[in-house]
Amino acid sequence: MIDLRSDTLTKPTGDMRAAMARADVGDDVYGEDPTVARLEERVAGLLGHEAALFTPTGSMANMLAVRSLVGPGQEVLCEASAHIARAELGAHGAYTGLTMRTWIHPRGQVDLDAIRTIFAPDMGPFFVPTAAISVENTHNFAGGAVLPLQDLRDLREYATGVGVRVHVDGARIWNAHVATGTPLAEYGAIADVMSVCLSKGLGAPVGSLMAGSADAIAEARIWRKRMGGGMRQVGILAAAGLHALDHHLDRLADDHAHARLLAEACGVDPATVDTNIVVVRRSDASDFVAAAREEGVLVSAVGPTAVRLVTHLDVSRDDAEKAAAVLGRLAGAHQ
Repeated sequence: MIDLRSDTLTKPTGDMRAAMARADVGDDVYGEDPTVARLEERVAGLLGHEAALFTPTGSMANMLAVRSLVGPGQEVLCEASAHIARAELGAHGAYTGLTMRTWIHPRGQVDLDAIRTIFAPDMGPFFVPTAAISVENTHNFAGGAVLPLQDLRDLREYATGVGVRVHVDGARIWNAHVATGTPLAEYGAIADVMSVCLSKGLGAPVGSLMAGSADAIAEARIWRKRMGGGMRQVGILAAAGLHALDHHLDRLADDHAHARLLAEACGVDPATVDTNIVVVRRSDASDFVAAAREEGVLVSAVGPTAVRLVTHLDVSRDDAEKAAAVLGRLAGAHQ
């Protein structure tokens, strides 16, 4: 089977497993795991932030980050198909009591005019005030779309002007960095707090990080424990993240090339594929997924008329070419 359902499906390489086995460890709840400390310092430095916090999941990193900006009864603004709105099971409201309002963009982009329209200043004890704006880069459900740096800078300027803060869901910020050449610290400068993921394109088995100010991270460390996310000798997992940053970052360009190959085979303009995710519009999405499975290719329906293909570390060029042949044939047969 060639598995294109998600880039979360990668398995640790032999070299990554060896790095994990060699890891120096300690009790991270006590702040004594040296490998975790190295990872947190490394990621904070790459993003241009003061500090970072290792978490077991991207959803937890996002919850901690957004919670640090938005209190109970306040709101965060985000695009309607953002991960924090659609794929975290309502955790932000359930855990922290915040509310959420959205704008709609077919490619998940910053729409400053729409944001200006829905932004709510603090008008006293009558209305919900906007405390933060969240953006996702790359945008998962918009097909791995990259948010242009100038749009992000304009958003940062606007947010500063109206006195609200910015959260960046950077689960796949590594893909945006490789696709555009934009330094990670320039993306980091947009955000008061942000999350990044190690277990998607970078191929680590587990782990994300929240990055921000030293004060925000100190508070998030308490909330991580409160949410049940305190971990002990977790340097074994942090070592996988360090290995991924050393060896799996630049190769994301291969995933992007493979995604464009698949897109062309499925009748999607490759120029619209920014990174490693392809969304194919099909009126028969579930049937198409089933037919692909019968032919040895796993893809996923992400809606009644949308099929998602995701390239990753465990999909070679040969795999991509074989999958493209299968999917292209099925796309023609099912028209």
